Amino acid sequence: MGFRIASILKRASSFSKTQGSTKGLEIPKGYLAVYVGDQMRRFVIPVSYLNQPLFQELLNQAEEEFGYDHPMGGLTIPCNEEEFLNLTSRLN
Repeated sequence: MGFRIASILKRASSFSKTQGSTKGLEIPKGYLAVYVGDQMRRFVIPVSYLNQPLFQELLNQAEEEFGYDHPMGGLTIPCNEEEFLNLTSRLN
């Protein structure tokens, strides 16, 4: 699982660097942008979530559905916003 997380972080890092410094796209150090739901709403989450078993389930689902080719250019999570918010509230 460590390899997958490292690969995701590397891609997210290169994605944020290529986007320039547009104010709406800045991500604080230690955080990661993900896209969730039908509307592809953007959430900025702590990188520490990647180590949580519940979040790793979402990463496995994302890998099965999208592989490493995510439509938004960033990490896309295949669940609805309500489920995502419920899960992340349990991680806080």
